[in-house]
Parts: sequence; structure tokens; C-alpha cells
Amino acid sequence: MAETLKKGSRVTGAAREKLAADLKKKYDSGESIRALAEATGRSYGFVHRMLSESGVNLRGRGGATRGKGKGAAASES
Repeated sequence: MAETLKKGSRVTGAAREKLAADLKKKYDSGESIRALAEATGRSYGFVHRMLSESGVNLRGRGGATRGKGKGAAASES
């Protein structure tokens, strides 16, 4: 994904298949949907849809969760 795609341009045929394969490979290696969207110049929704169409098992949302850490009860004391 060296070059970014023209914003709003349709991606069809072989170009769409190649883009989907590239996105899938990078997502599976740990890149986020937001990072992929920024790198390609496309929206989050477009990248999400391309990954879903490719059959990728999407990861859950990251970030801290409240009350599940080991130090949650200790820090309240």
C-alpha cells in the first residue's frame, strides 16, 4: 500500500482484490483498522467493510477495562 487511493474513487475488480488481500495481511499482522484507513486514505467504514468481505475475524475493541485488573481493589484502599 505504498500509494494512497484517490478519495472517493471506486475500487473494483483486480485492484479491489489486491487491496483486500493487502489489508487482510496487515490487519492479521496487528495493524489497526484506523491505521489502515489512514495509510490508504480511505474511511474507517470502507476498511472495515473490505476486511469483513475478505472473511477476516475482526478483533474486539482494545483499551483498558474497569475493575478487571489485579490492582483494581488495592488502588481503592
